[in-house]
Amino acid sequence: MNLPSVLAFWGVSALFVLTPGADWAYAITAGLQRRVLPAVLGLLTGHVVATLIVAAGVGTLIMGIPGALTVLTLAGSLYLMWLGISTLRHPAVVQASSVQPPGSAWRWWAKGFGVSGLNPKVFLLFLAVLPPFTDPESSWPLAPQIIVLGLVHVASCAVMYIVVGYGADRLLRTRPAAARIVSRISGITMIAIGLLLIIERLVHL
Repeated sequence: MNLPSVLAFWGVSALFVLTPGADWAYAITAGLQRRVLPAVLGLLTGHVVATLIVAAGVGTLIMGIPGALTVLTLAGSLYLMWLGISTLRHPAVVQASSVQPPGSAWRWWAKGFGVSGLNPKVFLLFLAVLPPFTDPESSWPLAPQIIVLGLVHVASCAVMYIVVGYGADRLLRTRPAAARIVSRISGITMIAIGLLLIIERLVHL
């Protein structure tokens, strides 16, 4: 495994991370509620777990089971839609005080883990995009190579999610009306992504 391969994968990974999606929407929602760190940690935990699953070879086995990807997609899609509906029902309310809004850090972590951990796109990224950047002739076994590349992706995610979350907090903290609009857009985005994932899976079937 060499540095050029790692850098090449980082470039591809960065393109995925820079593309707005459910993770961005959740980071924005967390930023408006001042729960960036636990939410981002939850998102990153999901990516780490996906990395370990793929490195252990479990991901390939799961994808080889008929209907497994469909079940995973439906579960992740319904979860995203539920989060989106919850966000629409209770849009972020910007508070002038420093009092923390309702919702424990643990809940924000758990929701973040669900957003990334149940996202079939995360597994497909590691199963379809990551393998070409590994080196079968390297002195490193395949599993450690996958873990290293996975952690490179996680690092990119960490930077972007923190920027998005704290950026939403800083830019919208003094704009309550704009914060509510962005919060609703985030909810709609999560619902739309959930629906698109379901439609995409049904088309493949």
